[in-house]
Amino acid sequence: MKCILLMTFFYVFAWQAKAGIHLPAFFSDNMVLQQKSNDAIWGTATPHVVVTIKPSWTHLSFTGHSDAIGKWKIFIPAPPAGGPFTINISQPGFQLKLKNVLVGEVWFCSGQSNMEMPVRGFPGQPVNGSQDAIAYASNPQIHVLRVEKDFSTQPLEDVKGSWTVSSPETISQISAVAYSFGKYLQEVLHVPVGIINSSWGGTRIECWMSSDTLKHFSFVDLSKVPEKNPSITPTILYNAMIAPFLGYGIKGCIWYQGESNRYEPQQYAELMPALINSWRTQWKVGDFSFYYVQIAPFFYWDEQNNSAFMREAQLQSVTKTKNTGMVVTLDIGGEKDVHPKEKFTIGKRLAYWALAKDYEMQTLPYTGPVYKEMRKAGDSIKLYFDHADYGMISADSLVAGFEIAGEDHIFHSARAKITGTSEMVIWDEQLKNPVAARYGWKNWFVATLFSTDGLPASSFRTDNWEK
Repeated sequence: MKCILLMTFFYVFAWQAKAGIHLPAFFSDNMVLQQKSNDAIWGTATPHVVVTIKPSWTHLSFTGHSDAIGKWKIFIPAPPAGGPFTINISQPGFQLKLKNVLVGEVWFCSGQSNMEMPVRGFPGQPVNGSQDAIAYASNPQIHVLRVEKDFSTQPLEDVKGSWTVSSPETISQISAVAYSFGKYLQEVLHVPVGIINSSWGGTRIECWMSSDTLKHFSFVDLSKVPEKNPSITPTILYNAMIAPFLGYGIKGCIWYQGESNRYEPQQYAELMPALINSWRTQWKVGDFSFYYVQIAPFFYWDEQNNSAFMREAQLQSVTKTKNTGMVVTLDIGGEKDVHPKEKFTIGKRLAYWALAKDYEMQTLPYTGPVYKEMRKAGDSIKLYFDHADYGMISADSLVAGFEIAGEDHIFHSARAKITGTSEMVIWDEQLKNPVAARYGWKNWFVATLFSTDGLPASSFRTDNWEK
């Protein structure tokens, strides 16, 4: 009898241990929760038991019940920024403790290789300033989670990866854009910052969208199965690297992707707003801010395809979705390098958007001049811009990079001059009755038009012609 009882005890103990609290990888030591919000924590436990969460920042406990298969989700009110804290999570007969938990600002970062590119750079492709960034990386107020690459035909509930504290040993392989964005926010706001990076080089935007979102687009083939390069297959990165995070408390997202879709700019102009709106709907934490990076100029091998149309599609997404902003990289591209070296400049420009829009720094300039409208003026064209309250500048008195066309749709190099705070005039002595103008409308181009704050204007056009 004693033997039977002992065996029964060990069986029950082993079953309870196996059926105890289990959490997705992003609920772990060193995690960062979004401050001043009702943050969700979820996982699995023994079926039909009470699960209790006890954070160290309050004397209160928060409880919920696991369902028939052991799943549970509990919302806990996060305090103002601070930490480190501990969080105890328990069920009858089992408990675990999360340590070094911070409460602050959490940002989710995704995209293709320009977001993936680490602080150390890719082999043979450096990131300017990486050595100093690594040397000065020790900061217990910045925690980062790098999601390992994975794909799935069905939505997953967990990822591979773990939270780490910023240090010279941990940040060299972290996204340079994501890290520099988070570092700038932390230094300005003086609160903990959590950065989650889920990116994969060479990926199309469709890979990061759910099947429910993509089924509305006739030009997307959802019948594809994973290929040798899964980064071109719709939905499978969303399923593995986005879906597990849905519901995690975040302040917003930053996004750097587009090169892989540059042959279909009109489709991208539809897909980009759909991605933003669908992520917000699926995340269920509100219409969070979404800031993204316009692809940089590059000498593409196929000169018949003008990537300026893709930059235009990205520019238009700002007007199609609320709480969005775009960083222009027209001044820091690489003619023979699709991965701009100035990743820390890009991260800082993303932070300008967040600081101005999310953290009430209304006087902080965050974007360069944005084309507003044109008016014909005899044999010249006048251009007007928004976000140029303090004026516009160029390296020379005549601004390079402008073209002008008549009713024959043939463009000629034009002369351009800044004539007012937010006004320019362009002309060509050989062309009478011009009807359209373009700026930077090439694959490879270096910006010439800036705000007085040093932020570049995007390439743009006044026409809607197909070529």
